[in-house]
Amino acid sequence: MDFRTIAIREIRMGFRNPWAYSFMALFIVFSIILLLINARNAVEGYSGVTSAMLNLILYLVPLMSLLLGSFSLTAEKEEGSWRLLSAYPLGTLSFIVGKYAGLTLVLWVIMFVGYGVSGMLGAVFGGGFAISDFVLFIAFSMGLSFLFVAIAMMIGTFARNRWQALTISVSIWFFAVIGWSSLLVAILGMVPYLYVKPALIFLTFLNPAELVRLFVIVKLGGGSILGPEYYDWVHWIGRADGTLWFILICTLWAAVAAGIAYIIWERGRHRE
Repeated sequence: MDFRTIAIREIRMGFRNPWAYSFMALFIVFSIILLLINARNAVEGYSGVTSAMLNLILYLVPLMSLLLGSFSLTAEKEEGSWRLLSAYPLGTLSFIVGKYAGLTLVLWVIMFVGYGVSGMLGAVFGGGFAISDFVLFIAFSMGLSFLFVAIAMMIGTFARNRWQALTISVSIWFFAVIGWSSLLVAILGMVPYLYVKPALIFLTFLNPAELVRLFVIVKLGGGSILGPEYYDWVHWIGRADGTLWFILICTLWAAVAAGIAYIIWERGRHRE
């Protein structure tokens, strides 16, 4: 049994999960609402409507990824599925990679359906987003889900049941998305001025939601709103190889998070 078998199993289970369809419905509804708000004008570049769309994605996709991912792993513990799978010649790495791949594909399908519906409605009735911006929104959502599923793997590894997974997931989502600006101001306020910029860079890399948000804002042409502290970010993201470096950074980030989940899960397996 290899990771492909686990991934296919996860995809089947994912589409039987009512949570998946609830998030899909929410995604479609809010996307349509934003299209209706801007029904008379085509949207291009960084504007109030694209900013609202980014915030919608930033609120919904990480929470969706954390809940679906962490619940999937904790369900294996609660329902005893992991004990059964352990009886087969299945490595822990194959299990984690298969889970990660399956969950990511489920989330991507949910988002593609949501974007497809809103995109078709925008094309038919007018007032849709520019194609380049629409592609960036899709990339933004895919990047967020890719990174936050890796975090969900860690949460599902630590949590003993779904209630713990829910509590940890909501806490991480709150601090990474809603409370991040306040947390950032509080931390940087205690740092000597000479070290503010290095601390800002470190903290930004620590938060995948902020990392992906900055990338998309710069690509939309809104880098000027970020302030002088992010001048270097605007410069390297805007370079020809900026996108490639960003993909490599996100891949490394996800690999480290999933690797931590693998190590902890493997240790727990040997203790059983």
